Amino acid sequence: MAKTILTVDDSPSIRQMVSFTLKGAGYSVTEAVDGQDGLDKARAGTFNLIFTDQNMPRLDGLSLIQQLRALPQYRSVPILMLTTESSDAMKTQGRAAGATGWLVKPFDPQKLLEVVRKVIG
Repeated sequence: MAKTILTVDDSPSIRQMVSFTLKGAGYSVTEAVDGQDGLDKARAGTFNLIFTDQNMPRLDGLSLIQQLRALPQYRSVPILMLTTESSDAMKTQGRAAGATGWLVKPFDPQKLLEVVRKVIG
């Protein structure tokens, strides 16, 4: 059975590129249009990995991670930030919120897949 990945980003083009890359590697992908949509979909399903952007309407990435980490089923699920934010301060906040890792946009599809394989196989 394919590993399931939730991608949360308010940019349709980023969601499409991430989804295309992951599906091409055999993963099952669910897309969410913002942090609140991502939280709703995470509560309704089970995912092996979650990608989230930081800057989104309704619920930003750090707040999404904090709320996911409060749910028992997502305490140990890898959550990767995929964002244009690259400051050390933001990365520190991400780690404090519970982010497993950090990738900066624009992303290299091969690097994205390497990271995914490291965290979920």
